[in-house]
Amino acid sequence: MNIAMIIAGGSGNRMHQDIPKQFLTVNEKPVIIYTLEVFQRHPAVDEIAVVCIEGWEQVLWAYVRQFNLSKVTAIVKGGDSGQNSIYRGLKEIEKTHQPEDIVLIHDAIRPMVSEEIISDCISKTVEYGSAIACIPCAEAMLVSENQQNSRKVFDRDHLKRTQTPQGFRIGNLMEIHKKALAKGITNATASCTLMIEMGEEVYFSKGSEKNLKLTTVEDIDIFKALLLAKRAEWLKE
Repeated sequence: MNIAMIIAGGSGNRMHQDIPKQFLTVNEKPVIIYTLEVFQRHPAVDEIAVVCIEGWEQVLWAYVRQFNLSKVTAIVKGGDSGQNSIYRGLKEIEKTHQPEDIVLIHDAIRPMVSEEIISDCISKTVEYGSAIACIPCAEAMLVSENQQNSRKVFDRDHLKRTQTPQGFRIGNLMEIHKKALAKGITNATASCTLMIEMGEEVYFSKGSEKNLKLTTVEDIDIFKALLLAKRAEWLKE
């Protein structure tokens, strides 16, 4: 089985809004619903679990019913860090799924994820045991010790910009989380960084510049524009 685990446990302080950014309404629909609908439509996704910021669980259940999101089977209270939120979600889905089943961990605030990105993440996880949605680094990368100036360039050909979804076998990721906690690692940046910190190798899957993470108000503006955008027919893929 393929289970999408949507992480909606953050408060979104950098957005400077009165409600968590995943619940902000864009064109009369909450951001998190855009995200959930993509996984709801995907034929290879069997179930969806959501790790939700505390106090918003019942609001989310109401949205699930309103938007007919039948694949949502669990809403779990988030933790005090991203790592802890994912661990809580894993413990919940582990109860009813097999260790070899695939979990796709995805940010609730990446609503422009495509069916193609999800499909590639699943297929790469089946083949390699992990899959991290990535895109190339197109910008010149400078190294700075003081965040004010630089005298050193980092070769961008050796860099990847990670996104979500990030796919793993449930049993393997759960084992890594338990080992990390035993070592006192409690605040890993992402599942892929946790795997690498624990000595594991991760593989890449398809990402996209459109698969943006809504972190600032400017990102909301870009999201609105993408919702209206249509690619010109003469542009080659």
